[in-house]
Parts: sequence; structure tokens; C-alpha cells
Amino acid sequence: MRVHIATDHAGLELSHYLIQELTAAGYQMVDHGPADYDPVDDYPSFCINAALAVRADRAQGLDSLGIVLGGSGNGEQMAANKVPGIRAALAWNQDTAVLAREHNNAQVVAVGGRQHPKEEALEIIKAFLTAQWTEEERHQRRISQMAEFEQTGLIAGKEIIDPAA
Repeated sequence: MRVHIATDHAGLELSHYLIQELTAAGYQMVDHGPADYDPVDDYPSFCINAALAVRADRAQGLDSLGIVLGGSGNGEQMAANKVPGIRAALAWNQDTAVLAREHNNAQVVAVGGRQHPKEEALEIIKAFLTAQWTEEERHQRRISQMAEFEQTGLIAGKEIIDPAA
């Protein structure tokens, strides 16, 4: 499996550790940066690039997932979610990581590098990478509704109220 990884300064040490450990476990790791520590770097482009690469791989039928890291993982998840068709989930334990794959078919996991010891973060990410999408109809229905809203601003048969409209 190919795994795209991106971070900012707050997750850089964890990123290096994960690349080493996951490569040893047989994953093909692709690092989207940053290359060097910069305490004022910005995560959006790194995370968006990783999410774009996951989307491109999956469109070609490749087995590919992504990891985005930062201090909390919140902003990094938000950045990855700006890529149309990508579902990035913030995982703070193994259960949330597994459910992100099983129920939401998430393709990218976000983890806070300042929230977990590196060994715990590795276990959360391994849980995400090894979990499988259940393909249950109820979960697919919900994912389809999110995709429909993303594309059209509507969900057929559901009331969407935009107070700005």
C-alpha cells in the first residue's frame, strides 16, 4: 500500500518516525513535506498535496491512503478535507481510526503530533491503515449524501437550509 504523509513543524519529528516504522512494516511511504524544520511553516499546502496524491492514486485503482500531522491534527484534517472527494478524519485513539475507515471510508487520517507519544500515534495510524471499509449500505448512503452536497449544495430528499441564501 502507498501511504502519502504530510505535516508541519509540529509533527515533523513524528512524521520521520512514522516514515521509518511504516517503511519497515512494508508500506510505500511518500513524503509531501516539509523537508526541513521551520517553526513558522504553514501546513495547508503540504496536507492538500498529500490528499491530492491519495485521490490521484485511488482514481488509478491504486491502494493508497494518507496521513496528515500537526500539533493537534485539526487544521491538517480541515486542509485535507478541502480536496474534493477526500474524507479526512481526525483520530485520537484506535477506535476512532478504525471507525473512520469502516464507517466513513476515510482515505486520510489526521493525528495530533503533540497529543500522543510517538508509539501511541503509530498504533492509531496502523489501526487506520489496516481497517477495511465495510461497504454497508447505510454508511454508503451517508457518504453519498456528503458527496452530493459537496458537488451541488443539496441533498436529494433532505432539507438543507442556508441562512446566507
